Amino acid sequence: MPTTIRAEHVGSLLRPEELLAARAAHRRGALSDKELTELEDRAAAAAVKLQQDAGIQVFTDGEVRRDDFMASVVETVGGLTPAEESSARPRWIRDSDGAELEGDVASVAITEPLYRRTPLSLAEAHWLSGNAPGPYKITMASPTMVAGFWRPGISDGVYPTRQDAVAALADIYRRDIADLIDTGVSWLQLDSLAYWANIDPEAARMRRVTDLEGHLSHIIDTDNGLIRAARARRPGMTVAMHFCRGNMRSAWSAQGGYEPIAERVFGEVEVDRFLLEYDTERSGGFEPLRFVPPAKTVVLGLVSSKVAELESVDTLRRRIDEASQYLPLEQLALSPQCGFASTSRGNLLTVDDQRRKLELVAETARLVWG
Repeated sequence: MPTTIRAEHVGSLLRPEELLAARAAHRRGALSDKELTELEDRAAAAAVKLQQDAGIQVFTDGEVRRDDFMASVVETVGGLTPAEESSARPRWIRDSDGAELEGDVASVAITEPLYRRTPLSLAEAHWLSGNAPGPYKITMASPTMVAGFWRPGISDGVYPTRQDAVAALADIYRRDIADLIDTGVSWLQLDSLAYWANIDPEAARMRRVTDLEGHLSHIIDTDNGLIRAARARRPGMTVAMHFCRGNMRSAWSAQGGYEPIAERVFGEVEVDRFLLEYDTERSGGFEPLRFVPPAKTVVLGLVSSKVAELESVDTLRRRIDEASQYLPLEQLALSPQCGFASTSRGNLLTVDDQRRKLELVAETARLVWG
């Protein structure tokens, strides 16, 4: 897959109200599986058309079949049980009004050995293979994210350590990825937020991470294991990794620049593309990009998916120019900093705001790279 795609979208798009209501009705047993699938297909088609009309160059289905971006784990892996909110839960802060929010995702814990159910991402891939007008990608939360579901006193009777739980999920992912590739998937994106702990000391404290170097080595090794398995099955496959600092109802959960992880992550993680959040000062400067090797592309997440205010083309071009002081322009691309709806209720923007943001990404990419 070419690495010259310059206008990209991270993944999720705002869900239509009709779909949210239908999903609630389905949970109550008032809507059949078939009826829900038909509405999801309709929403996915609208999401693809939105991206195509805006000029985005690689497509997702907007993640409209998911309750949240973690659905690739929570909705498709068995062995998880609803649980009380963990004391290690992340904080959520919204800049626009200073609000501190509760998490928008149901809390679960590992209570049984993890096992594979029907992968949600496989349904997404089947649909995209027949409906995407160009290259498409499947987004998956990295298995390192399951560490948050491992609870002392609850999960350790099944998996003695968090690392054991992550390894079990990674085994399931390998089978999921093999099936995705057999369906025709040639572009995979891992959403890998476990690196928070090595960027933000508060995130490390909340997640009870004390051995930062050991933690970093573990998540790099886990992600690389999946990447190698994917490429062994499909040589030349495009693999990307997305980092953000939390994205829920226009709130964030972590802060800090990439410097503490840049040399190891950019140098060791075997992806083709890094999608990096760079919409606010919380992400630090562009200096860490000096560690990105020549064969890798950095997709600059300069356009906020959290606020309705539209950035200017001139500002984006200036910031791309600043980034090019540390990484050549031909190794850069542009995107929003994250999805517009990492959870089903979405960020505090309208569908028109979302469209303008995507159009801005495509227009700026055309002006910068041609």
